[in-house]
Amino acid sequence: MGQENEGIMENRGSGSEFAYIEKKRTKFLGLPLYFTKYSISQEKINIRRGFLTTTEDDAYMYKVQDVRLTRSMMERMFKLGTVICYTGDTTDPTLELKHIRNSKEIKEYIIHASEEARLRRRTRYNVDVGNDDSEDEDND
Repeated sequence: MGQENEGIMENRGSGSEFAYIEKKRTKFLGLPLYFTKYSISQEKINIRRGFLTTTEDDAYMYKVQDVRLTRSMMERMFKLGTVICYTGDTTDPTLELKHIRNSKEIKEYIIHASEEARLRRRTRYNVDVGNDDSEDEDND
C-alpha cells in the first residue's frame, strides 16, 4: 500500500488497497478536528467514527446506486465538499462523506468504481418506473 498523505493514496491497485483516505473537516479553515475517517477502495467505502468508542460502517461499491456532490459557499472557500452516496445497504442507505478535500475527484471515482463493481459481480441496478399492470388488465 502507498504512503498515507491524508488524501489521495499513491497506489490504486487491488480492492484491498485504499484509493482515498480522507478525514471529516471543519467548514472553517478545513481543519481535520473530527474523529471521522473515510476510506474508499475499489470494493467498499468504510466510515470509521469515534475516539474512545469507535463505530465502523462499510458499504460495498456494487450497492452504490447514485452519488451526489454538494458544496456550500463556506466549503467552496476552503476547497471542501460533501459526497452523498445513495446505496442499497440496509444499515446505511445514505452515506455522507462530509467536508472532505478532493470531493469532486472522489465523487467521480465512486461513480466509476461502483459501475465496475456491478459489472464484476454481474449485478444491475434497475428501477421500474411507470409500469402499471392495471391498465393491461382493463384492456383484456
